[in-house]
Amino acid sequence: MSTFSGLSTALSSLTAQRQALEVSGQNVANANTVGYTRQRATMSAVSATEVPSMFSVASGAGLGTKVTSIDRLADVFLDAKVRTATSSASYLAARADAYSTLEQGVGEPATTGLSGQLSTMWAAWQDVANTPDKTSARSVLLENAKAVADRLGTLYTTVRTQWDQTRTTTVALVDQVNTAAASIADLNTRIGEITASGGTAHELMDQRDQLATSLSSLVGATSELRPDGTLEVLVGGNALVSGKHASALAVVGATSFGQATSGQAVSVVWSDRPTQDAGLDGGRVAGLLSVLAPADASGTGGVLAEAAAQYDTLATTLATQVNALHGTALTLPTPPATEGVPGGDFFAFTAGQPAALGLHVAITDPSAVAVAQAGSGALDSSVADAIAQLGSATTGPDALWNRAVSDLGVRVSSATSRADVAEAARSSAEGQQLAQASVDTDEETVNMLAFQRAYEGAARVLTAIDEMLDTLINRTGLVGR
Repeated sequence: MSTFSGLSTALSSLTAQRQALEVSGQNVANANTVGYTRQRATMSAVSATEVPSMFSVASGAGLGTKVTSIDRLADVFLDAKVRTATSSASYLAARADAYSTLEQGVGEPATTGLSGQLSTMWAAWQDVANTPDKTSARSVLLENAKAVADRLGTLYTTVRTQWDQTRTTTVALVDQVNTAAASIADLNTRIGEITASGGTAHELMDQRDQLATSLSSLVGATSELRPDGTLEVLVGGNALVSGKHASALAVVGATSFGQATSGQAVSVVWSDRPTQDAGLDGGRVAGLLSVLAPADASGTGGVLAEAAAQYDTLATTLATQVNALHGTALTLPTPPATEGVPGGDFFAFTAGQPAALGLHVAITDPSAVAVAQAGSGALDSSVADAIAQLGSATTGPDALWNRAVSDLGVRVSSATSRADVAEAARSSAEGQQLAQASVDTDEETVNMLAFQRAYEGAARVLTAIDEMLDTLINRTGLVGR
């Protein structure tokens, strides 16, 4: 190796250490950047040149060092683990949120809840039984009965509003999925162009991985890195993103709560294949679809449709049991008559509306409230007393409502617990990913000191060789002149 080749060796070290220092500087600059993956400059020694002549002898020393690659320290297995955990956690969180919102709308236990209003209505029936000749007691009964009917209507309206909001949210999330898929396809194109020209696109890969994780959270998407560097994203086994091309999803099915309660489901399909269901098995959108689903006879249907069905059943039970007794009773007689007339239905339903929403008090005149049993006298109130006892009946409206509230409480607790466990698993997986990919400023500081000292050493080698050459060129042969 010639003396001049020593300059090249020192220069290669200067260049390599500077590049490594720049990489550490990039890491430190992005220490707090969300989604950034740390990078490392991988260096390798440059071997000595082969001696072309038979009698030539090389010094045996190499020709310095070079940066062979700048590696992105991501772990594809940890990334896949995070996306799988995120898909499950998002699905369960969507269901838990729906149950919690439904529970808040029920408003039990509280004095203003339906159970309290039912108790007040039964007490009003008992007051009428105690004082059947007082118009004021009957008027209070009618107002309390109207309050119960209005409360049932409010509960049904609350569920319908929640269903409408959930569907709107689903459409918005699917739009986000389509936007993210198009962005990944664009990043695939840009990353391919940069790597083909010999450059690095690590920051673009970070953006792409963030979008892929977002798609896992939304629709349970899985990702696979292809040999050409592109990321393929799959939903339900079908490609959402393949290379430079992205497909789109669309929300179809029931557009109103009435359609959902009639058995029509909401689903997500491929925009270019409207008859093919996307087959979502995870993510927040899948969780919302399960909330929007119609009621099922087995009790495993949509959360909101099943709640509405329970409200309808309660309204029907209340009206049926009260009307069955009230229809056999007689009103107060109007002189000169000595006996009243049959009371008829106390509750009625508005045609064309769900039972809970259409329930109302059919009687507007307090004197039309019938409480006397035929043949027992004008002031008999045995029927009113029997109606009041419905509040404590094992098959009465109160018992039915208590079972519904208890069942909802159990489901809310179960859904919340499962969501918490899934979130803990997701958080643990994310922690492992961050431990691998995030920037450690202490480590980078040590690296920068090492690169700095190596740079200084290479500079000193360069200076030494320069002094040697100066002596050789400018001072050799001057003796004796």
